[in-house]
Amino acid sequence: MTNQVKKSRLLVAKANITNKTNWLCFFAGFFLVFSYAPFSLWWLALCLPSIALYQLHKQPPKKSAKYMLCFALGWFSSGISWVHVSIDQFGGLPLAVSLLLMLLLCLYLALYPTLAAYLSARLSSNKQLNLWLLPPLWLFCEYLRSVVLTGFPWLSLGYSQIDSPLNVFAPVIGEVGITALILLINVTLALSAYKLKQHLAQNKVGENQLNPSTSTALLKPIITPLIVLSVLTLTTTLLTNIQWISPSGKTTSIALVQGNIAQAIKWKPEQEWPTMLKYLDLTRANYDADIIVWPESAIPTLEPAAQDYLATVNRSALLNNSAIITGLLNYNFESKKYFNGIVVLGKKNEDDEQGYYYNHSNRYYKHHLLPIGEFVPFEDFLRPIAPLFNLAMSSFSSGDYVQANIMAKGLSILPLNCFEVAFPHQLSANLTAKTDIILTVSNDAWFGKSHGPHQHFEIARMRALEFGRPLVRSTNNGITGTVNHLGEVTAILPQFEEAVLKTTVALVKGATPYSKAPQLILWLLIAFMLISAKAVEKRVK
Repeated sequence: MTNQVKKSRLLVAKANITNKTNWLCFFAGFFLVFSYAPFSLWWLALCLPSIALYQLHKQPPKKSAKYMLCFALGWFSSGISWVHVSIDQFGGLPLAVSLLLMLLLCLYLALYPTLAAYLSARLSSNKQLNLWLLPPLWLFCEYLRSVVLTGFPWLSLGYSQIDSPLNVFAPVIGEVGITALILLINVTLALSAYKLKQHLAQNKVGENQLNPSTSTALLKPIITPLIVLSVLTLTTTLLTNIQWISPSGKTTSIALVQGNIAQAIKWKPEQEWPTMLKYLDLTRANYDADIIVWPESAIPTLEPAAQDYLATVNRSALLNNSAIITGLLNYNFESKKYFNGIVVLGKKNEDDEQGYYYNHSNRYYKHHLLPIGEFVPFEDFLRPIAPLFNLAMSSFSSGDYVQANIMAKGLSILPLNCFEVAFPHQLSANLTAKTDIILTVSNDAWFGKSHGPHQHFEIARMRALEFGRPLVRSTNNGITGTVNHLGEVTAILPQFEEAVLKTTVALVKGATPYSKAPQLILWLLIAFMLISAKAVEKRVK
């Protein structure tokens, strides 16, 4: 490489670093984290993206991609900063290396909205970004983000609206539909600001004067946002009065056990029995509950090695007419594979007298495994590099995509393990007309006092609202709680405390429109918005 080429590249890099528009887009994305839990300033998601979209409008493909990359990098660097807690505390890497890994992860996730912006400009008739094309292409790229490399659909825009008036759309078009609405609102704001600036520039007759004869034209830029706002307000009001789900009149009592086991000692052999005895002791005082739930991998050993303990717990549950659902790791001797499972002990049905036995079918194996944490791609190469790539219990195999609901005390329960709750299509594939409750178990001790567990709980709330079923969530150290079919928190435990949450869950009947065909709704939304955007582009042209 010649000195001239090096000098040229340095100048380009310096220009990008000092570019005010790049930084404006970056901070517009950076502050978007405050629209999500635990901050929950949902209205920020309705305006912050418009700052970046304003800069993108009518830009060529490469510049559109650059500005969106800056926005998305800011969005993910603040939004998933909680991942660094686990890398820093358990990864065994120098700080500089762990920060570099975080940067690479954020850059990877930022590629998807960047691709959406690039395509929005590339597919425009004049090769300048058409903002109306961005929402459908954004949804398509977000879909890719949820499936490529097993998928990581965290921080999707729609989750920020779980407590906003827009949440009434979730049972109809899902979180993905709310994301589309957020983008629509931001596009109209950006276009209105752009047109207003044009009018001001065209109608000035002096330094600070407007042409009186054309001042009424200034109203035109706000007509579109007023129409959008009016339609959304009317639709929101109509949806608020529609009840897709109704109470069945039945209830069940639930006890959620939060053991608060420190991650640093969780897998130490000398802590195995103290941990198991703790869960048993916390459970004994709550056998009057119909169903008792322990968190993900609550029993810190493999199922074959815990048979005596499991037999004791099973007998206790049967004698007390209760069922215990627990996270449990298993090694299958026939397939020679490890699984991250959820198993039912005690009463499967009211007349059940046997309950648990080894390898019985009343269980669930996690399908969506977390890269690095539960399986290591290219493990022969990566595992020797650092402890991050050789964590305890990181050699699991995936369970089937569709599995039967587990049964506890006669109730049909749809289980999801950890971040599987972020995959609505998987939930939909396992939902049946008989499903009574959605259950999610997790161990968020990896992420300390960060905002990660709050976002995780926010995602779980959205699933309950989308699919119209009560949801119970049991975790090691929080956030443990129950959510009704409207996505509202009905009971919750403080984080980082050893405690049991005992509550009553009201069962429901009925089905939401979204629960019947979430994938179809996604592709219909993309097709409708894409056709509409091209129609608008053709009319304007």
